[in-house]
Amino acid sequence: MTSMFQRVMGADFHRLHPELRRRFGIGLQNRRACVGTGTMSRIWHAPGFTRPFLWLGSRRHILVPATGVNVPFEIENYPYRDSFGREAVSFVRTFALPQGERRFDATMVRHPDRDVILDYLGTHQHLAVDLRFTAEDTGSLRITSETQVFLEGPVRLPVPRIITGTATVRESFDDEALVFRVQVEVVNRWFGPLFGYEGSFTARYVDVDAEGVPDTVKPHREEARC
Repeated sequence: MTSMFQRVMGADFHRLHPELRRRFGIGLQNRRACVGTGTMSRIWHAPGFTRPFLWLGSRRHILVPATGVNVPFEIENYPYRDSFGREAVSFVRTFALPQGERRFDATMVRHPDRDVILDYLGTHQHLAVDLRFTAEDTGSLRITSETQVFLEGPVRLPVPRIITGTATVRESFDDEALVFRVQVEVVNRWFGPLFGYEGSFTARYVDVDAEGVPDTVKPHREEARC
């Protein structure tokens, strides 16, 4: 069996750097998780109008309404079976800012109908985002957000582009420093850059059967719609 990331990328997966193939090869098929620790050299957001949205989202662990440099960082990627029987992989990022820890939570599952990853954001999965995974010529991984949908109670509402942004994640492996490097940027078509962070981390791989999946990486509410 192959990981959900390999299945959606197909042959493109083999163009990734070997360490990225190892990192995104985790899943229920090999019972492996990946925990990364490192430092974000910069966390930033646009001034003014973005702050209320970032603060509101942060209450459900969506985005980070703060800035900083050289911020200790952890990312927890654990595979598990969610309450709907789907394979899910946690993407829980913790930023140890001077004013206190901030989390940016997401849970990824394979889209039931298309070769994209469905990313549920936050502790209550209020946002569902289609993610496109592609390998770059350098062996790095590029993840791009596409359609976004707001989910709450009976409401399922596509999010207009004017009030949201396109997220681009680039992850690579530095063979000299032996670290993963990540750069994240969220850009609105009309208003420009909104939020982002960049830095590096090392990874350790966890035997899920031996160590289990922490409850802290799972959302408080799970959503089946997309």
